[in-house]
Amino acid sequence: MSPPPSFRAAGTRTIAAATVLLIILSLVSLFVGVSDLVSASVEDRRHLLLISRIPRTLAAVLAGSALAIAGLVMQTLVRNRLVDPMLAGTGQSAALGLLLVTIWAPAAGILAKSLAAVVVALVGTSVFFGLSTRLPPERPLLVPVFGLVYGGVIGAIATGFAWQADLLQYLDIWLNGEFSGVMRGRYELMFVSALALGAAWWVADRLTIMSMGRDVSTGLGLNYATMLRYGLALVAVLSAIVVVTVGALPFVGMVVPALMARYLGDDVRAAIPAAALSGAILVLVSDILGRLLVFPYEIPAGTILGVIGAAAFFLLIVRGRPE
Repeated sequence: MSPPPSFRAAGTRTIAAATVLLIILSLVSLFVGVSDLVSASVEDRRHLLLISRIPRTLAAVLAGSALAIAGLVMQTLVRNRLVDPMLAGTGQSAALGLLLVTIWAPAAGILAKSLAAVVVALVGTSVFFGLSTRLPPERPLLVPVFGLVYGGVIGAIATGFAWQADLLQYLDIWLNGEFSGVMRGRYELMFVSALALGAAWWVADRLTIMSMGRDVSTGLGLNYATMLRYGLALVAVLSAIVVVTVGALPFVGMVVPALMARYLGDDVRAAIPAAALSGAILVLVSDILGRLLVFPYEIPAGTILGVIGAAAFFLLIVRGRPE
């Protein structure tokens, strides 16, 4: 399924502009912080870059790309442009899985905790999909409203467990993403998301067909059930990795794919590069703003994204109905 020439041209221009902007923002990110990189000695500068600034910048880029693609896949499966994995139960489920393994197996390593987060996120996402498809299709705004309620219920369950185990402070970190704790040796799990992005690209055309609905997809020869499981697994893996590494970052998975659909159409393959770059830019901008607004203190990137995303969510609603 090839997009129209106008969409291909728009996609090429978007990718080129986004790439240049991302490079500029990445360079800015390396120089923003309490420690002055310019006046530092050569050894201190090297230490600061390798231990903190480069890992932090890479983590923001990878997290933004992962959430944008997770949102793109989830919106394609649900067929609604106002759905975000971090707000519709996936992020909360990942935090719940991480919390449960911390309570029951506190000595577990990062891989075991990540696996638990992925499994619970997959269950939570599957339940959301199953329930959301029962909503009347002629009332698309019910889907994001239901997602907010569903995510809130899972978040409340996680809060109950955390309160009983005296782990509320940890849950708060997992549900409000920030990058101040990212250092070398504590973010490398994010590179797994790059493999998941490749997996999304591999099945992009089949995801586009799925956006036409179960009956049309099946009529075109697509194994809808298998692709649905594949798509849900992608959403769970991408979202859980971000939650485990930096915490939940709201609205990235909703705003970016929705804007890409408006300007580039519904072709998933055409939207993936632009969405990944745009998600990285949005998260990186939020992290830089968080470091600058109350310098030398920091505002979590998740808080900045909450403000930006809420405004974008409102504009998406008032400027047109979701597809």
